[in-house]
Parts: sequence; structure tokens; C-alpha cells
Amino acid sequence: MVPAGLSLGASVLCLLAWARLAPADRVYIHPFHLLVYSKSSCDQLEKPRAESPPDPTFTPVPIQAKSSAVDEQALREQLVRATQQLEAEERLRAVKVGVLLNFMGFHMYKMLSETRSAASGAVLSPVALFGTLTSFYLGALDPTASRLQAFLGVPGEDQGCTSRLDGHKVLSALQTIQGLLVAQGGAGSRARLLLSTVVGLFTAPGLRLKQPFVQGLSSISPVTLSRSLDLSTDPDLAAEKINRFMQAVTGWEMGRPLTGVNPDSTLLFNTYVHFQGKMKGFSLLPGLQEFRVDNTTSVSVPMLSGIGTFHYWSDTQNHLSVTRVPLSANACLLLIRPHHAPDLRQVEALTFQYNFLSLMKNLSPRAIRLTMPQLTLKGSYDLQDLLAQTKLPALLGAEANLGKISDANLRVGKVLNSVLFELKADEGEQPTESAPLPAGPEVLEVTLNSPFLLAVLERDSAALHFLGRVSNPLSAA
Repeated sequence: MVPAGLSLGASVLCLLAWARLAPADRVYIHPFHLLVYSKSSCDQLEKPRAESPPDPTFTPVPIQAKSSAVDEQALREQLVRATQQLEAEERLRAVKVGVLLNFMGFHMYKMLSETRSAASGAVLSPVALFGTLTSFYLGALDPTASRLQAFLGVPGEDQGCTSRLDGHKVLSALQTIQGLLVAQGGAGSRARLLLSTVVGLFTAPGLRLKQPFVQGLSSISPVTLSRSLDLSTDPDLAAEKINRFMQAVTGWEMGRPLTGVNPDSTLLFNTYVHFQGKMKGFSLLPGLQEFRVDNTTSVSVPMLSGIGTFHYWSDTQNHLSVTRVPLSANACLLLIRPHHAPDLRQVEALTFQYNFLSLMKNLSPRAIRLTMPQLTLKGSYDLQDLLAQTKLPALLGAEANLGKISDANLRVGKVLNSVLFELKADEGEQPTESAPLPAGPEVLEVTLNSPFLLAVLERDSAALHFLGRVSNPLSAA
């Protein structure tokens, strides 16, 4: 397990340094050796193409075709089973991928935050983001594959096969990271945390997808829905059909539904994530409570309240406080509150960066009564827009070589990531970290009734599953 105070930036630098410090008289070990192809895999990959049959392909069925509803409990149990009897190498691989996705998550959250005003919220899933980009890597050929590998944080070095990222290993590690978040109590236990991921591949009629690519997505998304529809004649109608189809299959009402499909697109890649957490020992307060959006605006929202011994730190120098609330034995909710509401942007820039987890070393147990909104956060963003902000607009553009997805000349349109994030009360048990309250010290009152930040951390992999800004609990991000 990575220590809570580990600097993410330092982790990446250390991994890179291992390559430079390997003595000449020793067998070289790639710093990302758990994530790249093994020698035996390379031997298989480098066989002449004549010995390998072409990949089988299929045409997605029309979007009107009937689909079974998503069974979220079954998806949770599948994730739990994937974490049972994990080997040490698999756990270490999850830790390394956790470092990479955290690093990218902070970078892309910054891009997303800059597109939204301070009065609007934001919610991002670093795991879904990293999984989406790895999925495209899985379907890419050079030079696109090399560019995606570098963007994912794994240098190709000598460009040899054993320096090439193995996308299947990364997606398997992401499945482990997802499973560790929800695995408390085993597959048959009462679910306090649900995490469901569904991928929608929407293609122009007649376009054929390669089966190995779609099958390879099963680790990050056991439910991958491939459907065809006319994307060019009426783009707005196409977007409406996709939105209706996904809501019918999942039952989720996502924020900012898909709009403005490019009529030249032949492939849309949409990832939908639903997280539901129940906070042990918390109760829903009677009636609605005031939440101050800014100096002139307030809204009435349902509030949760719980009392226990939580880990807490008040940083007087940077005018913020951090409270850590357990969601399960392995997962916790991190709540960051500016001492003064107008400082939210400044606090966001200060905390949501590569050394975020170093804040954890400052936390200490306190007797706290915590009051916060019951949350239903909805957020959607187009990854193509974020790539354009990072000055990589062509990474998945018209020139991208995605020959492992289809033999057709693909034109990738929107690459949507949508998140539905819910936090509710679970009044049945006391918080995991809760202990009998000390008799001496007074109970500290922590009330989140103005804009704040949140993150969800899984401790074994040190992966951050969600980053968010709550400006108005009633508005979509």
C-alpha cells in the first residue's frame, strides 16, 4: 500500500529515475515493467502477419434494438470477485496505475475547472478518464499509439516492444482499482458503495468494429453497448436518440446530455459512471436547510449530519480545512472547505494538484459533528475539448490511426465522460473510524453550507476515484 503522504509527482519522477539508475552489469528492469509487454508477449506479437488471421469484425445493431437494463448489483459483485485472491503483482500494478491516473486526473480537472465559472460545479472521474484514453490506446496503431502512451505517462524509451504499454494490463488494473473501492464485506454483503461503468460505442450505419477491441473493454466496462444510427442527417435527433437509449438502459439521469454531434463523425465513444455512497452513522435532517451559493444567493437543500471521531486538519496559513470521512474500510471521502467562501478557487488550485495526498499526513483524529448536503452531482464533459485545452486537439482527431478499432477510416466525434455521483445517509451503523467520543474536548462543529471541494480516495491503491467542486448542490456540473 502506498503511504498516504506519498507525493504523486515524486512517484512519477522516481519511476523514471529507476530507468536511469539501473547499473550496467545488471539485468535491466523497465520502471513500468508491470505495465508493458513481456518478452513472451512480444515474441507472439512480432510473428509475421501472414501467420495471424485478420481480426473478426461485426456491425453494431441499430439503436432501436432492445437491450437489457443494467443490473448494478451484479456489476458490483463482478468487481468484488475480480479483487478476491489478488496476487502481489496485481496489487502493485494497481498502485502504479493509481499514481498515473491521479496525476492525469489533477491535470484534466484543472482544464475542466477553467472552463466553468466559480459559481458552477464540476465533477470528474480520473478512473473513467484514464480508462477512456487507455481504451483508445488499445485501438490505436503508431504514431497515435505512441502519442497516447506518452500522454498516459509511460515513456516508450527505445520504442522496443518491451517498452510498449500493454493496454490490457492497464485496464485490468483499473478493474482492480474499481473493485477495491466497493469490495468491503464481499460480493454477497449489503452494498454501501455502488460503482457502475457503462460504455456506449455509437457508429455510423455499416461501420464494422473489431471484436478484440470491443472485448478488451470488458475489464473497465463489463457493459459495452455498440449501436449504430444515422449521425449525419439530423445530428440533434441522433443526440436525442442516444440520450434516450442510455437512460432507458441505465435508468440514470445524467447532467448535460449529449448535444451537437458532428455530422462528419462515424464513431462516438461515451463513458457513463454512476457512484452511490451511503455514509454510515449519518442521518437526514428534518426539513430543508440553507446552503449559501454566494453572498447574494441561497438555496434550500436536504442536509446530512453525523457525529464521530473523524480525521481533521485546519490549515490557518492557506485558509482551508480538510475532513476525512470513512465510506468503507478502504474508501474515504475527503472534504475541503475554504475558511472564506470567496477563496474557493484559490483553495482548489492549491489542493487539487500532484501532491494532494501529502495533505493526509497533517490530519489527526477529532470529535466532530459534521453537517453537509445530501449530494446528487451530475457532470458531463467532452474529452476532445479537454485535449484541445492541453494543446493536443489532434490526438483523437481526423489523422488518428485507430486501425485496431476498425479498418474503416474512423472520424471520432465527441468522447463523452458523464458522472452521476450520489451521497446519502446510512443510519444503520456508526462510521468505521468512529470511536467513543472523549469526555474532555468539546465536539467540533463542521458545517458545509457554502461551496466546498470533495474527493473520493481508495486507500490500497491510493487512487482518487472522483474530484469535485460543489458550488450549488441543486445544479448539474
